[in-house]
Amino acid sequence: MVAALDVGGTTIKAALLDERLRPQAALRAETARSADGTALAAQVVDIVAALAEQAGTGAPAAAGVVVPGIVDEQTRICHFSANLDWRDVPFGELLEDRLGLPVAFGHDVTAGGIAEFRVGAGQGATNAAFIPVGTGIAAALLLDGRIHRAHGLAGEVGHIDVGHPGKCGCGATGCLEAISSAAAIARRYTERTGRPADGAREVVELARRGDEVAVAVVQDALDGLGHGIRTLLTLLGPEVIVLGGGLFTAADYVLEPVREWLAAHLTFQRMPELRVAKLGDEAGRLGAGLLALDRLAQL
Repeated sequence: MVAALDVGGTTIKAALLDERLRPQAALRAETARSADGTALAAQVVDIVAALAEQAGTGAPAAAGVVVPGIVDEQTRICHFSANLDWRDVPFGELLEDRLGLPVAFGHDVTAGGIAEFRVGAGQGATNAAFIPVGTGIAAALLLDGRIHRAHGLAGEVGHIDVGHPGKCGCGATGCLEAISSAAAIARRYTERTGRPADGAREVVELARRGDEVAVAVVQDALDGLGHGIRTLLTLLGPEVIVLGGGLFTAADYVLEPVREWLAAHLTFQRMPELRVAKLGDEAGRLGAGLLALDRLAQL
């Protein structure tokens, strides 16, 4: 069995998984934070012990831990994570020393993509992208059957310039993430109406009911997503794109407009098969488990 932990800026989702990814124990915890990663490393040690105790087993054979940010999975260093306030933290080595187990350390979206490609909506594809539209936007890329990592720098589709005047948190203007992320949808609706929106889902529901501002905000977001996907198709030519995250829980409302936008704007590019992610918020944790199993296979 392996321990699998999906670490977010506020919450950790953890499980003890067998070789068929069946959970034997599971828990959630509030993320411990320190700039050097030591607080989180100590917490992970405690969580792994708690999972083993809950399952009534000994220590797992390995652990997989994934975090948001720029993660070099080869060196196991997180070069930057805004959510964790990390810069150049060698977390894989730090955690392996403390756990005394083989540790796979990776990026949360990449891990989610690995899970979707192997056991979720992306099965059967050899060239594909997994794009979860959540607080931010990033992509996991499957090229010729292999995950493309580029030392953690690949897949930052949220920072493609899609041509709007808004400023992004990264400092650039026009980024996809600043108009199409779930956080941007809620923020832009609130800015236009003065009424707080409880996330993108609420704005989509308001759009369904005919709220004109909500309709405009959601349409802007979907147009931006179309622009971003067209750029991805032009550069890499994936035949399958798996769309997930909070926005695509309303897939019946948002998927067809994206498909229609692409059909109207693609010229020579291949029209991809758009699929809705199957694994939901379990994708990162399952991907962490798959990374741990891969690490064991390499030993």
